[in-house]
Amino acid sequence: MIQLTPEQRQAVSQQHESPPRARDPDAQITYVLVREEVYERAKALLTQAEDQEFARNLYPHVMEIFGRAGWDDPAMDVYNELDPRRQP
Repeated sequence: MIQLTPEQRQAVSQQHESPPRARDPDAQITYVLVREEVYERAKALLTQAEDQEFARNLYPHVMEIFGRAGWDDPAMDVYNELDPRRQP
């Protein structure tokens, strides 16, 4: 595990974006920093999503949240065509 230095901890706490992000300039990779309990909850949800019935029941709720986040904007329709599950 990597321990944050006091300077890094201060930089993360002062970031206005949530969750905070850290950039590795050499590898050109950005990491999203989330609390461990948030990660564990997300991991559990994704593990449960392997169950098809659970995923079907979750889908309407997820789409509602995405819609509120702007995903129902007509400009986003282009992404529907990229969905490999989409039937022609």
